[in-house]
Amino acid sequence: MSSVESFTELDPTARTLRAGELRAVFLPNRGMLGASLQQRGEELLGRVNDLASFAQSGRTCGIPLLYPWANRLAETRFTVVGKAVSLEAMSHIGHDDQGLPMHGVPWSRLAWRVTGQDDSTLQAELDWTRPELLSVFPFPHRVEMNIALLSDNLTIETILRANESSPVPVSFGFHPYLKIPNAARVTWQVHLPAMSRLRLDAKNIPTGAETPFPAFDAKLGERGFDDGFKLLDPHARFSIMGNERRITVEFVEGYSYAQIFAPPAHDYIAFEPMTAPTNALVSGRGLRIVAPGEIFRATFRVAIKT
Repeated sequence: MSSVESFTELDPTARTLRAGELRAVFLPNRGMLGASLQQRGEELLGRVNDLASFAQSGRTCGIPLLYPWANRLAETRFTVVGKAVSLEAMSHIGHDDQGLPMHGVPWSRLAWRVTGQDDSTLQAELDWTRPELLSVFPFPHRVEMNIALLSDNLTIETILRANESSPVPVSFGFHPYLKIPNAARVTWQVHLPAMSRLRLDAKNIPTGAETPFPAFDAKLGERGFDDGFKLLDPHARFSIMGNERRITVEFVEGYSYAQIFAPPAHDYIAFEPMTAPTNALVSGRGLRIVAPGEIFRATFRVAIKT
């Protein structure tokens, strides 16, 4: 899927941004999904060739917002900020292969309202007050997304505005699938900063223990990643390079954790900005709370250099 017509078939509200050699497409009626990021006509995002089937299944692709939580929860019943949450029998949330709640409400089920746009910027908001949304995450609030495309980068700012009536726990993230066009995965040079790796149990839930992870700068080769990390540098940078192109994910503000996902059999890698570690809504570890009437802001950037 690459033409404007193809995107509007999936979402009539699809919006295209352009700056220099870059073009980006976002789908407001489909979770504000980043459906395409191209440079000189070459696609830099992974898993975007069949967006319709991904929308039907709820699987992640492109640049999806994972909301209201990123990655897994260990329980379907828990209490957070004094409110009991039950996700049992919820058909409109995502689940992993073990049946654990995963990635909140699928991107394809969240319709955003566009509040502004020009050639290279887009603004939209999601009002989290509808009954079906509060049944999943009982904290009324509003989410705003501000997107800016420049000639060498795409910046996504997310703002959570708590209602005056309730605090809101913060546990969202993004899952940008990235690739180097016309370069074999095994040849990609990967740079990861020094971090603390989160130790996981058999269900890929953090145990609370951490181990040092030294900076990594090497060919990806056949290596795979599906690991969670706590950042040591709040402005960490993660990159892949190949075929004279470097793509870097820069954590600008608000993201304290990262998930690295790179299955060996697929030609993409995801550097996932996360506001909290996996399972934070249940464990409370690393969980930040927005006070009533206050805001939380998080920003990351995808920079492209050739």
